[in-house]
Amino acid sequence: MAIRLGLTGGVGSGKTTVANMLGARQARVIDADAISRRLTAAGGSAIPDIQQAFGDRVIAHDGSLNRDAMRALVFADAATKRKLELIIHPLVATGIALALAQAEQQSAQLIVLDIPLLVESGRWRALLDYVVVVDCDSATQIQRVQMRSGWAIEQIHNVIAAQAPRALRLAAADIIICNQDISLTQLETSVSEIAQQFGL
Repeated sequence: MAIRLGLTGGVGSGKTTVANMLGARQARVIDADAISRRLTAAGGSAIPDIQQAFGDRVIAHDGSLNRDAMRALVFADAATKRKLELIIHPLVATGIALALAQAEQQSAQLIVLDIPLLVESGRWRALLDYVVVVDCDSATQIQRVQMRSGWAIEQIHNVIAAQAPRALRLAAADIIICNQDISLTQLETSVSEIAQQFGL
């Protein structure tokens, strides 16, 4: 029976880096963000409902979701955010369930569910054996997101505010990976220790 590991962390925490490191150690990684991006790409199954709910203003010229336009609407209005979630979240959940079933059929030893909103949604904990939280402080998050995305400070603060508070994420964790003031090599050592703990 595969071990199911939930992986989460705030924006800029280094969660994706940790997921990639676990994947390199033969864990099967199911990426909720990647599923969401497929759903909102040109021709994605979420696009018709999004277009009907929010109009052409959130659809890019190529038929994909205009993420900047949608992000601006969501941060301006909680009801809009909820409306979008009601479209996206069930489709993502279905995609994760299918990927999970496939991984178990293929006898994966460790399945990592990389879910940014794991703590916020509340729906995932019952499906998981352990929750791993990649953690750093908000100043580090801001610095990393600025370097990676070039977003304005206000936009980064909005994203952080929309996610679960750091204390709530830490309270939900079975395992915490501290990814602050350490090198990539040190992070890799931490991830390697966790992988070994689960037989990889």
